[in-house]
Amino acid sequence: MRSLVEVARDLGLGPDETLPYAGALKIPVGRVRSVADRPRRGRLILVTATTPTPQGEGKTVTAIGLAMGLRARGLASVVCLRQPSMGPVFGVKGGATGGGRATVEPQADINLGFTGDLEAAGAAQNLLAALVDNHRYHQTPPQLDDRTLEWPRALDVEDRALRRIEIGRSPARPWSPRESRFVITAASEVTAILGLARDYRDLKERLGRVRIGHTIDGRLLRGHDFGAEGAMAAVLRRAMAPNLVQTSDGTPALIHGGPFGNIAHGTASRLAIEFALATADFVVVEAGFATDLGAEKFVDLVAPAIGVEVSAGVLVTTVRSLRHQGETVPPDPAGELSRGLDNLAQHLENLATLRVAAVVALNRRGDEAPEEVDAVRRFCEARGVPFVVSEVYRSGAEGALDLADAVRRRADEGVRSRPIYGPGDSAEAILDQIVRRIYGGKGAVWSEEALAQLERLRRDGEPDGPLCVAKTALSLSADARLRGRPAGFEVPVRAVTRSAGAGFTVVHLGTIETMPGLPKEPAARQIDLADDGTVLNLH
Repeated sequence: MRSLVEVARDLGLGPDETLPYAGALKIPVGRVRSVADRPRRGRLILVTATTPTPQGEGKTVTAIGLAMGLRARGLASVVCLRQPSMGPVFGVKGGATGGGRATVEPQADINLGFTGDLEAAGAAQNLLAALVDNHRYHQTPPQLDDRTLEWPRALDVEDRALRRIEIGRSPARPWSPRESRFVITAASEVTAILGLARDYRDLKERLGRVRIGHTIDGRLLRGHDFGAEGAMAAVLRRAMAPNLVQTSDGTPALIHGGPFGNIAHGTASRLAIEFALATADFVVVEAGFATDLGAEKFVDLVAPAIGVEVSAGVLVTTVRSLRHQGETVPPDPAGELSRGLDNLAQHLENLATLRVAAVVALNRRGDEAPEEVDAVRRFCEARGVPFVVSEVYRSGAEGALDLADAVRRRADEGVRSRPIYGPGDSAEAILDQIVRRIYGGKGAVWSEEALAQLERLRRDGEPDGPLCVAKTALSLSADARLRGRPAGFEVPVRAVTRSAGAGFTVVHLGTIETMPGLPKEPAARQIDLADDGTVLNLH
């Protein structure tokens, strides 16, 4: 491994311009801004995927390998990733640091809390919750209407028992208990704010804008009404600084921000992306889950917010995922792959709709037959889309050279991403566009409760958009059971909330939860610690 000081030098950072912190180098916010405000040098490559299985299809390993491959071709490259949440690490999916010969290091530290950024986000979220309930306890005016309180607490562990709870049964002094809830930290608004804030001033302004609830006489209260933004920002002061580490071959990697892709906006922080674009030729950015989630949100929500465009996109797929999308009842294994290719077709159309010039990367897992790989290749070539077999897991940078070349050629074509809706569109119109043009459905069915929530937001003066859709990642629809390329479906809108500090409206579809639950056999049961301090069985 290279010295991190040497890695930092690749990005124009001297030894006195970074802060060593928990196995990484923190880049001070002031230094990030001074660099990021210069003319941008790099081109942004967005890594997304077809509809995954619950285990994921290698999007992170492909992003890491691509950055390594670009560097092997003599190009200055950086990969920008989210910090892994410990929820999936201990649940089904495992860690998010790549694998084989394409990893970010130190893997165990990154997967298990890293520099404490998500812990700080949870602490800031919970600090505001404590201030709100302290206001109630002391009966400080104005009196809150408990039925309207919106601000949840946060925890970076999957725990379905905390989705709906009762709080306030204090023996010290009688006061009225109330219903509340926890969200997983990666779905908290503080995490979203942390990923979108431009600097400390912007951070405090966003924290002050968050919605808390209404008073008895109907007045909306925000974070600044509780004097919370200064203390919350202080808790987040180090978490705001991007984390510089390296890949297994010494390519610079910025791991910062942690919003989920199926619940929140699902990508690395604004500061990490802006800094990378000012210091490298190619910036590889992973977006959570498939094109219907991470890619749509990046192009429609994140890119306009920070003023960037996508120069090319990598659509990661596997034969395993395509087979899974083609499964039927009763089983018909012979036709699984051909049916699953319909799913690939929708995702290719999605990238075209978002004006992202695509390269399909088939992440070779070793369980695919040569004729299956050839079938996917022919499918892509028939549509005029470059196809590459990615061997980064086995071969590292060498296994990504063809992908790096294909991506560079696509970026040279000069196509740039473009949002599919405008800033003044209504929530109903925006969702209709997303459902029809990205999911392949026919529209949305809004519950009475969701419409009432939307109307309340409008009465409070909140804008409708942009939208951040929370839905299952396991289907193009809002129903995880609908595989392949479903058609003719409608998505059920269960709830609408406004993340006013983050600057977007969240539309909750179907049964999606902001606090996931552990599976029957959690990965946590296999993780162990050796006598020498080595973490074992962390995948």
